Amino acid sequence: MVPYFISDIYLDDIEKHGYTIIHNAVSKNLIAQLMLDCYRINPDFSIAGIGRKSDLHVDKTIRKDKTFWFDASSEAQIHYLALMEEMRVVLNRSFFLGLFDYECHYAKYLNGDFYKKHYDAFKGRSNRIFTTVLYLNTPDNGGELVIYKPKSKQVEVNIKPQAGTLVMFESDRFMHEVLPAVDDRYSIAGWFRMNTSISGIIDPPR
Repeated sequence: MVPYFISDIYLDDIEKHGYTIIHNAVSKNLIAQLMLDCYRINPDFSIAGIGRKSDLHVDKTIRKDKTFWFDASSEAQIHYLALMEEMRVVLNRSFFLGLFDYECHYAKYLNGDFYKKHYDAFKGRSNRIFTTVLYLNTPDNGGELVIYKPKSKQVEVNIKPQAGTLVMFESDRFMHEVLPAVDDRYSIAGWFRMNTSISGIIDPPR
């Protein structure tokens, strides 16, 4: 089954440019449900860290957003994960990638919150293949996603958050940042991952 929001146009964008921007990718009804889910779990959002496992630490000079990892505790989360599973199948079929799974979290940026330039693929570990960002609301000001040209300081695209827009790009190819928020900004950040398990160790755990 092909997700209703994907078409050959967007797949061609990914093949030619390494990223795509899909407006109105998710129904208004699901967006509303996901936002209600954010309000439900607001007390459980935590300050985002940098790195993974034993290297995970908090550095507010690099990022100040708050996150909540999906735990399938709501119908909205389950529905969104099902859409991304359909997308994973399409990506594998289209690009012969062997994507293993998908992980994601809610991201909340309040006034002044930001995330400086970074890559999503961890150094020395290339299990994150595609990054996705789904916007859940449309703030009037701030919180733009800036994607830079590969190996360059020049801007490839500056994306203003708009509810229902899905952005997808190659995780280890594009440095990107989130500019400081002015109005509250809610989104879902996610990653399609490849299985790089070795020596009986399942990779990747978060």
